[in-house]
Amino acid sequence: MAVNASCAKCDVPLIDDLLKLDDGSDIQISRCPECEGKIKSPSCCGIEMTCNN
Repeated sequence: MAVNASCAKCDVPLIDDLLKLDDGSDIQISRCPECEGKIKSPSCCGIEMTCNN
């Protein structure tokens, strides 16, 4: 499955990126290259919901 997403503020297509946490782990995010807005995967009870591929 694929999703095309754009920034609600700039209407620019979002790009894939990684956010490095203080503990050294990475979380996949989508980032706007214009205004630097970010969205990330959902979390539950403070734990990031990730896929184990």
